[in-house]
Amino acid sequence: MKAFIFDMDGLMFDTERVFIGAWDYAGEKMGFGKAGYMCLRTLGMNTPACEQAWRDEFGPDVDIRALWDYSREYLEDYYARNRVAVKPGLYELLAYLKESGYKLAVASSTKRAKVESHLASADVRHYFDAVIAGDMVEKSKPEPDIYLRAAATLGVDPADCTALEDSRNGLLSAHAAGMRAIMVPDLWQPDDTVKQFILGPFDDLLAVRDWLIAGQ
Repeated sequence: MKAFIFDMDGLMFDTERVFIGAWDYAGEKMGFGKAGYMCLRTLGMNTPACEQAWRDEFGPDVDIRALWDYSREYLEDYYARNRVAVKPGLYELLAYLKESGYKLAVASSTKRAKVESHLASADVRHYFDAVIAGDMVEKSKPEPDIYLRAAATLGVDPADCTALEDSRNGLLSAHAAGMRAIMVPDLWQPDDTVKQFILGPFDDLLAVRDWLIAGQ
């Protein structure tokens, strides 16, 4: 292995639960009631794919602009009062991988501005050689585009990369790109499809570090 590529939401940061709150808030404001359950349906998807999921659920005329406006209102208020919550073991794993000479990248379906903001807030941006975000690729996870671009940006063959993910869409994306895939579950537990090819599931990122140190 020459490189490790990290998902962000639910893997590095405990942000998916915050987004459930944002979509509960948006759904109530839009008259649908709490809609945080849509977060589970869209794990790993980029913005256009999320918007299509909302149209599929609430009809083609759903007010997508209102969705994002209300979500942004909730999130801006939340992060004005709270720092991004870092998942256990993140700092230890990043430090170990960097010290071991691996190239590191982020492959997140979130828009780049928000990815960069969260990385800076958690003081981990300096660990990563590349950041590939959802608004930088045409096709969303589970398509392999984002992981293929991350590998290309690092100058590493996908077969020499390991992806770390928490969602089904993300794991399928990494697998389709020809990468080894490590799973650290957050809101979603592995199903029979991903169990066939994942490494793990691991309890947290510290367990991943310890597993790597043991020579796996």
